[in-house]
Amino acid sequence: MKIDEPTAIIFDLGGVIIDIDYNKTADAFKALGLIDFDEKYTQAAQTELFDRFEIGEVSPFHFVNRLLDLLPQGCNANQVVHAWNAMILTIPKERLDWLTDLRKSRKIVLLSNTNALHIDAVNRALTATMPGKKLTDFFDHVYLSHEMGMRKPSEDIFTAVCNDQGFEPATTLFVDDTERHVLGARNAGLQAVLVPSNSSIHLLFS
Repeated sequence: MKIDEPTAIIFDLGGVIIDIDYNKTADAFKALGLIDFDEKYTQAAQTELFDRFEIGEVSPFHFVNRLLDLLPQGCNANQVVHAWNAMILTIPKERLDWLTDLRKSRKIVLLSNTNALHIDAVNRALTATMPGKKLTDFFDHVYLSHEMGMRKPSEDIFTAVCNDQGFEPATTLFVDDTERHVLGARNAGLQAVLVPSNSSIHLLFS
């Protein structure tokens, strides 16, 4: 697909800005006794509990306790949070430096299907790379599904971001590592590109 020069870019978070590994969370829950976790949650699909957590209908407290109900006696909330956040890896410094430079020439925003627990973990990972920094320091705006009450690939979420920012969809580029999210953006009139998960995105755009 031909990509015209965008006036604004909307980035996904997991697998694009921060490296993630879903298998680490699946393995962590299996170690706690939830053997079929990877049937309940994947990059492509997930059960109702996870969907509701991502749009803010379920609180972190309720989410953790629902998972505790599925685990053997003796597991605690800290273990659940640690296992849930195990998929959150690192943000390479060169990626953050690239975002800082890119922001000088156009507006860039973040749009993520995420939740309160993961965002806390992401900001800790970011601080480990650049002490004192947080996600909002690298984007003109950060849009999170659990705060917006909607998720990708719904066309509505892309339209909401463009309307809020005053972006023209046809000259706005969306970057994600999940095909159905890219298709949702295109259906909303945006340019969109699918990138490999955990790739050196700053090199792909050079």
